Amino acid sequence: MSDLSAFLGRHEIATADEMEDLGTRIGALLEAGDVIVLTGPLGAGKTTFTRGLAEGLGVRGPVQSPTFVIARTHPSLTGRAPLVHVDAYRLGSSAELDDLDIDLVRSVVVIEWGRPMASAIADAWWDIELERPVGGGDLADEELDADAPRVLTLTRAERPEQR
Repeated sequence: MSDLSAFLGRHEIATADEMEDLGTRIGALLEAGDVIVLTGPLGAGKTTFTRGLAEGLGVRGPVQSPTFVIARTHPSLTGRAPLVHVDAYRLGSSAELDDLDIDLVRSVVVIEWGRPMASAIADAWWDIELERPVGGGDLADEELDADAPRVLTLTRAERPEQR
């Protein structure tokens, strides 16, 4: 598992460009076997962050949400690990995630909406929670996808029996 200790904790992100830049810096450190789980509401920046990871890893793009294809592999352009980008939102169980037959050993795997399933496929992973305004107050619904501030919190997680 890569050493992301410099990025642990809470990060306030002002713009989509900052979200992508943080992803790029983290992606530059990732290695084959790393699993990252992204959790947050629609529009929180999960795919934007993953675009940055892809840039840092040096993989072929473009990176788009894999909502309808479930998983998309981006081969390396630099001889590093490929990126497997998974959207687990429509998966009903960790068995369905396992059925995707992802090469967890030789890839960097990013799983959107995968928190409930992560322990079924990995002993340890990087857990990223993304927060954004979700309405109410003075924020109009049409502004939810705007370049509003986000909060990204990075922690290391592991299967309970690994602790």
